[in-house]
Amino acid sequence: MSTEKHRVVVRRVAAHGGGGHGGGWKIAYADFMTAMMAFFLVMWLLSNTSPKQREGIAEHFRMPLKVALSGGEKSSTSISVVPGGGMDPSTRADGEVQRADAEDDADADRLASMKERLDKLIENSPVFRQFRSQILIDITTEGLRLQIVDNENRPMFDLASAQVVPHMRAILRELGPTLNELPNKITLSGHTDAFVYSNGDRSYGNWELSADRANASRRELVMGGMAENKVLRVVGLADSMHLDRSNPRNPINRRISIILLNHRTQQQIENENSGGGGAGAILPARAKASPPPLLSAPTDNLKVTVKGSPAATHP
Repeated sequence: MSTEKHRVVVRRVAAHGGGGHGGGWKIAYADFMTAMMAFFLVMWLLSNTSPKQREGIAEHFRMPLKVALSGGEKSSTSISVVPGGGMDPSTRADGEVQRADAEDDADADRLASMKERLDKLIENSPVFRQFRSQILIDITTEGLRLQIVDNENRPMFDLASAQVVPHMRAILRELGPTLNELPNKITLSGHTDAFVYSNGDRSYGNWELSADRANASRRELVMGGMAENKVLRVVGLADSMHLDRSNPRNPINRRISIILLNHRTQQQIENENSGGGGAGAILPARAKASPPPLLSAPTDNLKVTVKGSPAATHP
């Protein structure tokens, strides 16, 4: 037997995958791309949400789990170090805010539908069609406004008078039943141009004339079929608000403005001018109520009637 030692050869194969830094960069890159995708997804969602929704989401993450499961105070009203959640930071309850918003939206939809209804009525009715240029309809912050404006060759009232001419009477009586379709109340405002009413009697001027014309228009609406209790206010504004500010004497400034009030404006007027309104609405105990002064603040239904008004040269 040979006693020669066997030589053992060990072959080591060097690893070449990933170069000198391995494959860990792929995991880091995948995490980065995932985070970026989540970030842009959140940004896209926020850009498509309303401020109220974003406020609700933020309030949701501030709500402790215990309060979310068992109920508790809102974060806007709680005095605890760890407050509860809530969507509305004001003093009103969430349900009241949502209900008020829903009423406003429904009210706006009703007024918009009524505007379309009046536009179609004016276009299709032979009574309105010939006076289309004298009827202006728009939606304001107070509600749906319908203005019947004067024309140099086609006035609404007799000269310097509150006597309604026949074509104006036809317009108002045709319009009366249409206003009954909505529960909203209305206000009527009379306007004159800048010509000064002058007939030697200083007790009767543009203010009285505009108020008489507004009240005469109210009577014609009621005669046409509008419910009398639908009127909330009748006022005369004289020439204090011009439709054509560049030309105060333009006949278009002589107009009757009828506003179908939205719910919020109607409630505000009723609260400000009723017994449940602001300070001073209720008389002290045992005090005798005295009649209001002649130049008092406008009441709910201002009606000015002047008997035997003398003739004048007012346009």
